[in-house]
This record gives sequence, structure tokens and C-alpha cells, in this order.
Amino acid sequence: MKQTFLASALAGAVVAFLAAPVHGQTAAQKKTAAAPKASAIPRTADGHPDLSGVYSNASAVPLARPADLGAKEFYTSVEEKAQLDAARAAATRGGGRGGRGGGAAANIDPETGQPALQLHYDNTQFGLAGGQKLNAPSLRTSILSGPEGKLPAMTPEATKRTAERRAYAAAHQWDGPDSRPLAERCILWGAEGPPMLPEGYNSDLQIVQGPNGTVSIMQEMIHDARVIPADNSPHIPAAIKQWFGDSRGHWEGDTFIVETTNFTDKTTLQNAATSDKLKVIEKFTRIDANTVKYEFTVDDPETWVKPWSGEVAMTKIDSPIYEYACHEGNYGMANNLSGQRAIEKKK
Repeated sequence: MKQTFLASALAGAVVAFLAAPVHGQTAAQKKTAAAPKASAIPRTADGHPDLSGVYSNASAVPLARPADLGAKEFYTSVEEKAQLDAARAAATRGGGRGGRGGGAAANIDPETGQPALQLHYDNTQFGLAGGQKLNAPSLRTSILSGPEGKLPAMTPEATKRTAERRAYAAAHQWDGPDSRPLAERCILWGAEGPPMLPEGYNSDLQIVQGPNGTVSIMQEMIHDARVIPADNSPHIPAAIKQWFGDSRGHWEGDTFIVETTNFTDKTTLQNAATSDKLKVIEKFTRIDANTVKYEFTVDDPETWVKPWSGEVAMTKIDSPIYEYACHEGNYGMANNLSGQRAIEKKK
């Protein structure tokens, strides 16, 4: 967990949020908005935009678009967004159906389909409450882009595969340490990506750009680092599969584009058991001194009927990356498994 933010730092973050430009604008708004000056975008010695820095990708934008917004991809103004959000919240409290359709329940483990173990903290102690996080201003109605604004349907094979994997995991979840979910074992966190999506907390990451063009991304959650060569080297052999895949990057103008392949077929993405055919394309575009536009496209023909894409704004923050200190062999793991063994002895 992070240390508590200083009051002065929080005040500065609030001022920065209010003063920041709103990203995810409509086409008409983009025409009237002044383009950022080239000098506002820091560059490396070779002329590419310098992506280096510590960023937050925390966002108040839902992954899937609220059903009542239809194909509306952007709010026309901050005021319209506030009005529609308030109306939707009132309808929900009154028993209406104006919820954020398409999103998965946050308290269900995607691997087992069972209720996830719940931990309850006073997040304000750690600077992690909603009002303490710096969310990039956005007029997007959902992270997922396009007219649907939601995940496409899974293929019949993927639906069957996901159900079978969940049933097995639920039946064997207490067999031993290696039968517990990957996140609980600190192997990976679903939103780490690629694609990288906002976390419930610790939504921070650090980008380091080397002189040879290599880009590294260190995520605070679970503490993994992804090293992305940009030297036109080929992907590793197809027979080699990795938890986070194999990433290769290149520049197209001022946008850094990353292709990731070679995923294992033992993970899930948005509650779907993905295949080793998964491919993710990411685009990093620094649009001003404090903001990187992050776009992604997910393509797995053996899991979804068509590719899906999204966009998140990453905001530069004045903060280091803190140690997450997630590890195996913790007391919770030992207690859970010993408790199950005690239950089995009573049968």
C-alpha cells in the first residue's frame, strides 16, 4: 500500500486536474482546440517524444458504456456528463435499470467464477480513496471505443472453455497453493495487461525510455516490469508462451506502437479464458507535457467474435512508484489451506 499523500500534494493534484484540458473530445471540439506546441512535448536525443515519467491511469470512465447512452461515444460537455450521471444514479437508487451494462462484478474472481476473497481497508489512510486519486479529465462515455462501447460476444468455443475452466478451478481451488487464483499468488493482475487498464487502486506506472529506443514499463500493482525492444527484432519463437506475452515496439511518427503476441492460454481477460492466439496492439502518444494517450486493440479470434478497442488517458504525477510487496507464502495462504485440511479431516 502507498503512504498517505501530503495535503499540499493533494491540493496541487486537484488544481492540476481542474486546469487540465479535457481529453476524448468530439470531432467539432478537436477542430476548435489549439494543437499542443511542439515545445510542450519533451523529446529524446533522437527526436522521438520522451514517454519517460511516472503516470496514473486511474479513471472515472467505465469500461463499458452505460446502456442508456447507445452509440454516444463522447459527452458534449462536462455539464451534460454530470447531469446524465446524476440521472442514472437516481434511477439506480430508485430501482431503475440505468446501470453500467456490460461490466463484470468486481467481487467475482474471473478464474473460478466464485466470490473473491474480500479485504476491507480504510483507503484514505493510504491516499487511495476516490477523491485522492488523480483522474485525467475525459468526456468519453466508456473506455471501450466504437459505436457499441462494450465487449463483443465470446465465441461458442470460448464460452465452453471458460465455463469448464471455472468449474475445474472451483472444484479444486483448495487443493494447494498452485490451485489458487493467479492474482492471489501474485503472478499477475488482470488489469496489468496488455492491455493496461485502470486498477481499483495503485493505478500507477513508470515508463523508462532508453537511449537505444527500448521502452520499459514498471507497474506498481504486483510490481511487474515489461521491457519492449524497439530495434526491429522479431518476436521470440511461437512455441514459447509467456504470462504477459512478448512485446515488440516501433515508432510511427510521434506514436510508439507495441505489438504483443506469444501469450499463454492459461490466463483470463475480462472474464474470458483467452487462447494463445491473443494479440494486443498498443499505441502511446504523448499529447502534451503531462498526458499520454493510450490506445489498444485486442484480437483473439478463438475467444471473441471480433477485435475490440479502447482508450485511456495517462496523467503524469509527481510521485515515485511504491513497493507493492505482494508475495507467496503469506499467512492468508497457509491459514486458508490448513483450514480446508481441517474440514476434510472432519468428513
